Amino acid sequence: MIHLPRIARIVIAAAVFSAASLAIAQEAADDTEARNQEIWREAIVLTEVPAQGCFEASYPSLAWSKVECVVAPNVPYMPRSGRISQIVGDGNDYAAEVTSGLISKTIGSFPNDSGVKTETGAFGANDYSLQLNSNFMNTAACDGAHDPAKCQDWEQFIYSSGYEVAFMQYWLINWRKTCPSGWFNFESDCYTNSNGVTVPREAITKLKTLQLSASAKKGGFDTLVFTVGTKAYSTTEKDSVVDLATGWTESEFNIFGDGGGSEATFNSGSSVTVKVTVSNGTEDVPTCAAKAGTTGETNNLKLGSCAGTDGSAPYIEFTESN
Repeated sequence: MIHLPRIARIVIAAAVFSAASLAIAQEAADDTEARNQEIWREAIVLTEVPAQGCFEASYPSLAWSKVECVVAPNVPYMPRSGRISQIVGDGNDYAAEVTSGLISKTIGSFPNDSGVKTETGAFGANDYSLQLNSNFMNTAACDGAHDPAKCQDWEQFIYSSGYEVAFMQYWLINWRKTCPSGWFNFESDCYTNSNGVTVPREAITKLKTLQLSASAKKGGFDTLVFTVGTKAYSTTEKDSVVDLATGWTESEFNIFGDGGGSEATFNSGSSVTVKVTVSNGTEDVPTCAAKAGTTGETNNLKLGSCAGTDGSAPYIEFTESN
């Protein structure tokens, strides 16, 4: 056995202690930076864009910079089929429902996940959509339908990883006549898109840093904000397209297939926590409305329990796993 001099043992011990201290300090710094970025993502969502159009913002600034809008894909992100599925989506989902008044803003996020390693969609790995969807409504936008009383309008706020664009899609369900100018036909329905803002294709392993926000203002604009890491992206459109601000009482938020009724397939052992925060001018707890999903896209997870919380930013939170 080799016996080191006492001074050598002291030097080695000091070096080990110093290395451990540096590692602890670096971990603390990383935690602080991650929290600062999280605070920034919360703040930028509350920072109004200065005008109609498309915008970007970068951490730590809360200033929006205008960018060129792009054309959103002519792909239907379909309404639910009416057949309640056993997996998440196509009607089988929770929605945050307010008990009074109307929703003016909703923020969807994923506070936690575990075991999420891969996701596959119709176009391969990391092909999915984040959707923040309204309830089906009957607003003034239905007045021109074949039978206005049977018409329903609907609005979706969408981040499409596969098409690398974020935009709003609007629907006139059961329109049953020639679609208005600029709208696409889908069976007896019509749909159209807002301008899109270019966004990056994010790996599913970044799920906890993704956040989608939607807001509506009567007589003003509907605004989408998508945030990831240290970047934020926004696009706006007039609320009068389907008059969301006059009929918004429920919000569905989740991760689904990237349009066309497709599925987002997670690896086995995945678990995701979903949080849906709503603003309706009260601090009342929102209801976990079961089987209230409106989109036709799905994922391969199964719903767990859901609970609502009141306060200055009331929300529902639920889990889904496979």
